[in-house]
Amino acid sequence: MFSEPEFWVAVAFVLFVALVGRPGARFITTALDDRATAIRQEIEAASRLRAEAEATLADYKKKHAEALQEAAAILAHAKSEARRLQAEAGEQAELRLKRREAQAHEKIAQAEAQALKEVRDLAVDLAVAATRRVLAEKIVGASADQLVDKAIAELPSKLHS
Repeated sequence: MFSEPEFWVAVAFVLFVALVGRPGARFITTALDDRATAIRQEIEAASRLRAEAEATLADYKKKHAEALQEAAAILAHAKSEARRLQAEAGEQAELRLKRREAQAHEKIAQAEAQALKEVRDLAVDLAVAATRRVLAEKIVGASADQLVDKAIAELPSKLHS
């Protein structure tokens, strides 16, 4: 048994695997742990960004609802004012009512447009920041700069379409 070359080859192989395998296993384990930590941090950052975006969206929805309530109050006030003026002035009061309703609708449209613009702008800013962060971490070199610049330049036109 000890004089057979296969035995000594097997012993040498086992020793080689034991000596080389342990540092290799440590290296692989460390690399996997580092990768898991990096992924966990990215997920946490994305969760924070999403929570911020949701909070901002809720805030803008609240502002939109308040603007609608204010517009409804303005519209109700305009209608009651119009009835009083109609009783007093007839045709002149009807012209005033139309003017005030138009102003109320315009204010509603402006408030909606402003809220939508702010939400879009925030979404674009968040998307650009998140994209920039992810790309900066994942892609390096001159080609990365070109890709990032191109993607950032195209983003507003794609989001506002």
